[in-house]
Amino acid sequence: MSEILIREDAGGIATLTLNAPERLNALSDAMLAALQAQIDALSDDRETRVVILKGNGKAFCAGHDLKEMQAGRQAEDGGRAYFADLFARCARVMTGLIRLPQPVIAAPHGIATAAGCQLVASCDLAVAAEGTRFGVNGVNIGLFCSTPMVALSRNIPRKQAFEMLTTGAFIETDKAEALGLINRAVPHEELDSETHALAETLAKKLNSAVRIGKRTFYEQLELGLDAAYAHSGAVMVENMMWRDTDEGIAAFIEKRPPDWQA
Repeated sequence: MSEILIREDAGGIATLTLNAPERLNALSDAMLAALQAQIDALSDDRETRVVILKGNGKAFCAGHDLKEMQAGRQAEDGGRAYFADLFARCARVMTGLIRLPQPVIAAPHGIATAAGCQLVASCDLAVAAEGTRFGVNGVNIGLFCSTPMVALSRNIPRKQAFEMLTTGAFIETDKAEALGLINRAVPHEELDSETHALAETLAKKLNSAVRIGKRTFYEQLELGLDAAYAHSGAVMVENMMWRDTDEGIAAFIEKRPPDWQA
């Protein structure tokens, strides 16, 4: 049996590939467990500087596995406990991506629907293949995409998010880029090379600075303006105390490459 999630490491970049193409890489119980295992491993990984998340086959991810969800209804409680556990596990994966110290780049193609769109929105950056379609389409089958809404509404303007959620309509890469769901779209044949080029750019930065920067980026978003400045200022003071930051500034002034140790 093939691995449901493939991990490849090279040059400080870990590429995670969803590998259930026959099920459009649905977020089955097994897929969620595999993603969580890699998130747990990466959270303590000092060698990996950037993570790429992509999918095999004709789609990035079609959301939750509806057949598994229907099977969960067979429990005595009608599936209430199963569904509560499923959405809690999914939320843990999505928030885990945000809380990873490494930047995470989504590389969607084909379709990214419902929890698959949530997966893209939960990554720090996204480079998509041209023509990729994004949607939170649960409303079309009577299930409002309430948990995907959390990530989506933190990526794009609220009226646009609400329209997607209530109409179940797809948007394509041009609109996804304009709204801020993705950073850019590239021809399908260039998706891997363009995603890796971005990852390599990030991997060359001072690793400790990128890690503290990602953490603070999300922390300050949850604060009021004055509190955000106070918190971010304290983080910059900490950053300025580092030997490698002193070296980076000195190297810039002296017009030479920095000799970073981290």
